[in-house]
Amino acid sequence: MTAGEAIRAAAEALAPVSDTARLDAELLMAHLFGVTRSEMLLRHMRDPAPPGFPALVERRSGHEPVAYITGRQDFYGLPFIVTHATLIPRGDSETLVEAALAAKPDAARVLDLGTGSGALLLAVLAHCREGQGVGIDRSPEALVVAARNAEQLGLRPQADFRQGDWHAAGWADGLGTYDLILCNPPYVESSAALDPQVRDFEPASALFAGPEGLDDYRVLIPQLRALMTPQALAILEIGANQTEAVSALAVASRFAVELRRDLAGRARALVLR
Repeated sequence: MTAGEAIRAAAEALAPVSDTARLDAELLMAHLFGVTRSEMLLRHMRDPAPPGFPALVERRSGHEPVAYITGRQDFYGLPFIVTHATLIPRGDSETLVEAALAAKPDAARVLDLGTGSGALLLAVLAHCREGQGVGIDRSPEALVVAARNAEQLGLRPQADFRQGDWHAAGWADGLGTYDLILCNPPYVESSAALDPQVRDFEPASALFAGPEGLDDYRVLIPQLRALMTPQALAILEIGANQTEAVSALAVASRFAVELRRDLAGRARALVLR
């Protein structure tokens, strides 16, 4: 069976579990060939399908995300390593990077809270080549992934990664102050019905934040001022229906708040000054 034939069969098999069945099949095939999807489509469709392809399709049929199967996800035009220890970087989160680069294109010191794969921090540092950044995460496994991403992107001299949990006393001791803070905290309601590929595979500790999805904002926002220089800003990702609630928490901590929407027009980030 050729690669093209195998992809067609896989797309049919994946249709019940994925809205992007054909794309998923193509990405899995390209991964096995060790090339980009575009190169695979141009050069390998008539080649014999690699023997490992059915096993990858079976994993995707069980709702495992393509990014975890291939170990890679692109974000803001950069390739990132991902593992089950980290959330998969999503295009919607690029809203935070856009807001950061528009407001602080020459950021000298950047802090990323809950860094995960390092996607937010490293995407910003890739465009602020004189900047230095620190990524904080409570998961040592996630920090290993972030450091690997900094290394492969040539940003290791600019990025430092440290274990920390903003729920713990003294977690920020010695961090200093920053002119840009980024954070994509857990913000999903504990009772939310999530897609199986999220619920069953992505780390719950990076998703859920109490019955209203606000627990981490309540803890973190009052601590931000001590980490900010006088002209600093903090950019927080929020859920689509959390603008009012998170804004109220920020105003109570004496921040001015601006909303940023993603490409679909959904509320996605709050800029705190």
